[in-house]
Amino acid sequence: MAVSAGTPISLVNAVYGTLVERAALGRKRLGRPLSLTEKILINHLADPANQEMERGRSYADFRPDRVAMQDATAQMALLQFMTAGLPETLVPSTVHCDHLIMAKTGARIDMGVAIDTNKEVYDFLRSVSAKFGIGFWGQGSGIIHQVVLEHYAFPGGMMIGTDSHTEVARVLTVEGGTGAIVEYFGDGADSISATGKATICNMGAEIGATCSVFSYDQHMAKYLQATGRADIAAAADKVASELRPDDGAQYDQLIEIDLNSLKPLINGPHSPDRAHKVGAGVGDAARENSWPLEVSAALIGSCTNSSYEDITRAASVARQAAARGLRAKTELLISPGSEQIRATIERDGLMADLEAIGATVLANACGPCIGQWERHADVTAKPNSIVNSFNRNFPKRNDGSANTLSFVTSPDTVIAIALAGRLDFDPTVDTITAPDGTEVLLSAPVGEVLPANGYDPGVDTFTQPPADGSKITVAVSPTSDRLQLLEPFTAWDGSDYIDLPVLMKAKGKCTTDHISAAGKWLTYRGHLENISGNLFIGAINAFNGATGEGKDITDGGTRLYPEIAKRYSQAGISWCAIGDQNYGEGSSREHAAMEPRFRGGVVIFARSFARIHETNLKKQGLVPLTFSDPATYDLIGEDDRISVMGLPPVPDKPITCRITKTDGSTVDFEAKHTFSPEQVEWFKAGSALNIVRQNLAKK
Repeated sequence: MAVSAGTPISLVNAVYGTLVERAALGRKRLGRPLSLTEKILINHLADPANQEMERGRSYADFRPDRVAMQDATAQMALLQFMTAGLPETLVPSTVHCDHLIMAKTGARIDMGVAIDTNKEVYDFLRSVSAKFGIGFWGQGSGIIHQVVLEHYAFPGGMMIGTDSHTEVARVLTVEGGTGAIVEYFGDGADSISATGKATICNMGAEIGATCSVFSYDQHMAKYLQATGRADIAAAADKVASELRPDDGAQYDQLIEIDLNSLKPLINGPHSPDRAHKVGAGVGDAARENSWPLEVSAALIGSCTNSSYEDITRAASVARQAAARGLRAKTELLISPGSEQIRATIERDGLMADLEAIGATVLANACGPCIGQWERHADVTAKPNSIVNSFNRNFPKRNDGSANTLSFVTSPDTVIAIALAGRLDFDPTVDTITAPDGTEVLLSAPVGEVLPANGYDPGVDTFTQPPADGSKITVAVSPTSDRLQLLEPFTAWDGSDYIDLPVLMKAKGKCTTDHISAAGKWLTYRGHLENISGNLFIGAINAFNGATGEGKDITDGGTRLYPEIAKRYSQAGISWCAIGDQNYGEGSSREHAAMEPRFRGGVVIFARSFARIHETNLKKQGLVPLTFSDPATYDLIGEDDRISVMGLPPVPDKPITCRITKTDGSTVDFEAKHTFSPEQVEWFKAGSALNIVRQNLAKK
């Protein structure tokens, strides 16, 4: 399969070639106008004429146009792919090296350290990509989201990614979009630039949304043209009416946002939906909660808010400040979203504008956004506040320290707060004292949507795979502590799960960060056994409030959850875990599903699941069950055993379960599940990959 650094027009034409006909088929079958989301989904159905379309019940087979993987999750994804027995990928795919670069000193030094430290992983990803026909974006190329936007995204397409991610957050909260696709439309949506739309869509995962979409408009056309894809813009123009919702399209929920009435907000700490008004609003909350008002660091960029437009807005504030002799009063770090953005802002003087007020430019990588940030211990040893334009701000997310309180806001507001040095600074009314004693009121930021001189691509970091990679050997050392070949999970033995001990019962939030922490654990993303050393270390024990530890039934001792899980696995003890509301929200981290399975977990109960994580659990052969009565969660004690009867799951039929107390008494309860007939086969085979391998063996 030929792969190049960009989506070929032939692929786009194939997608648009069926769009009009299939949209008409969708209207006929559903008997109503269609939203843009429905058009895209119907156009990518494997069998649009016969696919069941019952909301909330039907499972559908889609044919995506592309797959993109970042280097941390690509390791496990490709190790799994190697076990499937396929000679090459079936759809165009790319790997992007963006997550493994630690931010500490600056771009040049940090990049050199990453190349040395991660050589084994980079070599593996480069060779496995070449063998299976996958495009490879090397270290320094930029963050997967930005590179995909610049080279691969096109209106009406469908892509699967191994990385996920608003004003909307404060309305819907971190759970409000679960199981939904968010679609933006209207005059306000049409006024937002293409890169602005991309930032909003990137943030959609913070409300639990499967994805987010905007209608095609001239902003998108201009961006496609500016990034060398005028042919795609021309193709989209021909089907433009089908790249927007029909008049009268129906939605489950409508939220109206008046962009003219929006005021600057800052969200945090600990959750991206905890919104405050900039200035007095966050200041009052800080004083009430004893959050430090002095800011220890300010950060701009990463996968969100790192477009040319964002940087020009931030730089316009920096230029004002520099002209009056002002400099940042705290550490100011800039993460360009891609090599193309870095090269362009350097050429156009924007990088110099930011450096003039004391900014340090980091590598084109995720860095502090995902825990890859090494800070001085004297800063993180005590509570400290940071402001950033990233997307997530869960505890320990940025630097691994629970003492760091992270607040999310726009890039230009980050610059303003960095100049003031205080969390409660309101740039619309507050002033900053200049070195000459005068008071400076910052003017509103001004941005340029697209660079007047076009984009500078910078250094070419893309490697196209060879036409035939069958002779390439992908070597993994058996003694490596970074990479480990996988053994398929065992098939279900046909028995019910009886008297399972409860390894962990979580209280409150249990995100994928709590289940499988990032930070230093990124080192082991390609080694299932080693990364299982972080299993549940962030979970709050519902029985005693402790973090990351619980009771070991083998001897009654207290140990870290990963140690207990390892001991159970070695002893052949199957176990279950209990989650609270929206279990598994956050990054759709496959490790958070693979680790429990690897260590002998068989069932995860919860009051509710984040949809993507629930599916990931099923893919690995686990049984995710939702309490029919949420109050059942409260009935489960630390020493109880739980039985799950009537396996395998039967689609649309609840499962009967039983709690057995230490005195022998029992409490029966009902649990719901979302297994489809196909997913039941995953469970019986031991994993979805086992089914793939079995099907290949039959050919």
